[in-house]
Amino acid sequence: MHLLYLDEAGSVTDSSQRHFILAGIALFERQTHWLQTELDNLVNSLGHPDPDRLELHASQIFNGRGWWRRREFRNRRREIILEGLAASSALRGDWRLFGAVIDKQELSPEDPIEYAFEQLCSRFDHFLRRLYRQGNSQRGLIILDRAAKAQQEMRLQSLAAEFKTVGHSWGVTRNLADVPLFVDSRSTRIIQYADLVAYAIWRKFEKGDDEFFNVISGAFDREGGVTHGLYHFKNPNDSCDCPGCRPAFR
Repeated sequence: MHLLYLDEAGSVTDSSQRHFILAGIALFERQTHWLQTELDNLVNSLGHPDPDRLELHASQIFNGRGWWRRREFRNRRREIILEGLAASSALRGDWRLFGAVIDKQELSPEDPIEYAFEQLCSRFDHFLRRLYRQGNSQRGLIILDRAAKAQQEMRLQSLAAEFKTVGHSWGVTRNLADVPLFVDSRSTRIIQYADLVAYAIWRKFEKGDDEFFNVISGAFDREGGVTHGLYHFKNPNDSCDCPGCRPAFR
């Protein structure tokens, strides 16, 4: 089974922020151990008295909140995020990044969370369908951070069920094993990795800061010169050179 771990970056309700991000990593079930191990090694190197309780939360690291306020991290915060993002280099086989970048003003009055979720459900299902056509029949499961409100959890689970029966904007999902699961991000480093990915994307589109994004820009799902794993909803008249907006090349 392939597992797609997703987390958010950016606030839906904060009008001072232009973008909302939903993003993360899809990987084969046995690969979770290796990514977990790499991230554990990073955390264990930081000197926390109880590393199992230390969460890799990108915005907290970047802004020096909580334990990350310590003086020894003042000049290392970017480096820690970069090392966390690079942990995926330990993975082998089929793994991909997926992300949806939503310009909230352009999408209004639609809900950016639901719109981004529909996009990623469809794109993850497409990825699994390609594997099936290559003789690798895998089902998929989407796992999200439980920080979301209970009402949002219920709505996304309901949407996923509708995508399998009634369908979404581009058809019916055929390769998802069940409705999404919601977990506490403190209990799994893989959700924390999804947080790092979402924040890297948010920094690029919201702040024009490419440093984190450049580490992961080549890892989004792609086929035949087309990047399927990164979707950017924007004003069609706005130019953009992100992988999701570039024309196909072969």
